[in-house]
Amino acid sequence: MQSDLPLTRDLVLVGGGHAHALVLRKWGMDPLPGARLTVINPGPTAPYTGMLPGHIAGHYGRDELEIDLMRLCRHAGARLILGAATGIDRAARAFTVEGHGAVAYDVASIDIGITAKMDLPGFAQYAVGAKPLDVYAARWRDFLAAVKAGEQPPEVAVIGGGVAGCELAMAMAFALRQAGVQPAVTVVEHGPDLSGMAPRTAAMLRRQMANLGVALALDAKVTRITDRQVILAGGPPISAALCVGAAGAVPHGWLGQTDLPLHAGFIRVGADLGVVDDAALFAVGDCAHMEATPRPKAGVFAVRAAPVLHDNLRAALGGGARRVFRPQKHYLKLVSLGEKSAVAERNGLALGGALLWQWKDRIDRKFMDQLDALPEMKGNALSVPTASGVEEALAGKPLCGGCGAKVGGAVLGDLLAKVQGPISGDVVTGAGDDAAVLRQPGGGFQVMSTDHLRGFIEDPALMTRIAAVHALGDVWAMGAKPQVALSSIILPRMSPALQARTLREIAAAAQDVMAAAGAQIVGGHTTMGAELTIGFTVTGTREDMPIGVGGAQPGDVLMLTRPIGSGVILAGHMAGSAPGRVVAKALGLMATPQAREASILGGAHAMTDVTGFGLAGHVQAICRASGLAAELWGAAVPLYPGAQALSDQGVASSLLSVNQADAPIEAAGPVNPLFHDPQTAGGCWRPCQRERRKRRRHG
Repeated sequence: MQSDLPLTRDLVLVGGGHAHALVLRKWGMDPLPGARLTVINPGPTAPYTGMLPGHIAGHYGRDELEIDLMRLCRHAGARLILGAATGIDRAARAFTVEGHGAVAYDVASIDIGITAKMDLPGFAQYAVGAKPLDVYAARWRDFLAAVKAGEQPPEVAVIGGGVAGCELAMAMAFALRQAGVQPAVTVVEHGPDLSGMAPRTAAMLRRQMANLGVALALDAKVTRITDRQVILAGGPPISAALCVGAAGAVPHGWLGQTDLPLHAGFIRVGADLGVVDDAALFAVGDCAHMEATPRPKAGVFAVRAAPVLHDNLRAALGGGARRVFRPQKHYLKLVSLGEKSAVAERNGLALGGALLWQWKDRIDRKFMDQLDALPEMKGNALSVPTASGVEEALAGKPLCGGCGAKVGGAVLGDLLAKVQGPISGDVVTGAGDDAAVLRQPGGGFQVMSTDHLRGFIEDPALMTRIAAVHALGDVWAMGAKPQVALSSIILPRMSPALQARTLREIAAAAQDVMAAAGAQIVGGHTTMGAELTIGFTVTGTREDMPIGVGGAQPGDVLMLTRPIGSGVILAGHMAGSAPGRVVAKALGLMATPQAREASILGGAHAMTDVTGFGLAGHVQAICRASGLAAELWGAAVPLYPGAQALSDQGVASSLLSVNQADAPIEAAGPVNPLFHDPQTAGGCWRPCQRERRKRRRHG
């Protein structure tokens, strides 16, 4: 099995373009043993070019437009680093990633597309490029909402009279009409006619733009852009609350700051899609310039190049002959006309109508369907005789990562009751609270705890951040100040080179989190094993007695510092059913330290962190230790975005049923399963006096 083989080579895909998305799908079907796959992209999704005009016009929702890179990476066994690449050191074979640092590679491919940012005064402040597509799409959604609310006039200027500019202008005009307003959309073209299309196509587009009320300014030279106008040389200004740049393809600026071989800012590649004179690097899509067969910037070439890129990446990683990419000389242009009609152009001929829109729609949906219809996670299949009980143990859900992999609270409680000896000496309290409490010789108290997480994502740096925040939660929950930390790391089998790379990323992430919390890393232990596991032993100090789970008083109000639902989101991610945006948002919050919240809650009567035993289990711990009962108001409990929808679909952590049995809730109706959902790096529960709560509400 692949999981039994050591990892020896790093393959890095920079960008979530169409070619890389298709490579990920194919890789998941047949991964190369020994290769570790990493994807670097600013966000968890990437928009599909072909459906963008339809999305702008309102024909497609956001989910239909976006390629879910998080799900694709899970399918391919790849880690997804959320950040923009900003540089490359080819000698060291490493990319610089914003907010992450260096990411090393043995073989890499770049598919970052282009931008449409223009070198015009005021463009950066007041305009948006049509590419990157996700940035423009988000800006358009915000603008359309503002127009509907009466906060912005429906005035739009599109700079560029090519296919892209006209297509987007018609889509925006149509959407504004559907919103019940009269659009004022203008296409600004520096030439005497529309560009980049056959005369018959241009005539059809001009008629449709006129039908939608889209104005056309020809022979117009833009000199600058303000917050409300596009200023022209020798002509009246054009009113524009939204200005969109769609005049040509502009390479990403950081490429020009590297030693990559470039042609007009685009990466030069050979017939095998390999970067000229660099056997370890490839480039594809709009960011690449195919020297042997130059072609226009069109998504069709990236899609056609994907199978060749996939095979050549495998050849570069393991040896073997590379294939040649032979792009077609002529390709079909399908141009949306705002409403559900389209124009098809090929070899100078053009046809238009609603049937062509239906044809285009089928093509686009077929492309997206292949990236969405991924194999589901399969359980363990038994093909040999087993001891009794094995089939029953495997009949449940696959084992979750994070706190979803914990042993149940009742089992642990029974064990601790039997093995814990009498408290003596400097030990004030032992097992049963978030951390043990010890007296310090010079006065004051020290708390001590240990925790580790079974990996639930492939990115060791992000896993480390979450594990560090998770471990620190036990110190913060005692009202203590973090002091020192020891790391405990298990790496999957890998070559010495990959061990060094991985440990550098882990060490940097751990140091960042611990130092920000005021703790010093003083050592640790590292081994190799079956899977990535990261843990920390942490200590903290407090002058007066640390806050425990006991001490809550009648009338106290429970406060929660973080939403619940991370367990069901991680379970959905493992099963491939959680949307990438939902997973990314949860991971980002789980990796965010809670030192500020802990400081604010330093005077609590009782406190605990909500982790593996779920909200109900940890509230129960406070109640038992304090001799009280608690009332939970479901509507007042914050939830992670998307968690309730996944729970309603039947997604659940493998620890859910154990938590439900260990901490039953008395209720008049059904209890939300999220109350028992195991949390990783969860928030703190703190009972506080009701009067202080009232002052906070009204003051």
